[in-house]
Amino acid sequence: MAGSPKKYYALAALMVWLIIVVFFMIVNRTLDLEIYFVLTLIGILVVAVMIDGAFARPRYMRYIGYLIAVGVAIFAYIVAEKILEILAS
Repeated sequence: MAGSPKKYYALAALMVWLIIVVFFMIVNRTLDLEIYFVLTLIGILVVAVMIDGAFARPRYMRYIGYLIAVGVAIFAYIVAEKILEILAS
């Protein structure tokens, strides 16, 4: 395996987080894709902060930055849609 073990630990932590989220959504009987997406974005943000180095920036951190930017844009769309839904009622 090439690369630092740090990113593999981060991937494992993110997968555990997503499995826990799905488990509690199933237990609560509320499978909502919007909530899952927001919790996934929170998990990615936490992992990105934890693996970001202070002095060196690996190439995969740039790709995580792009992923976060797209996630924030989708999150803004979800929030705008919910606001319009509230205003319409």
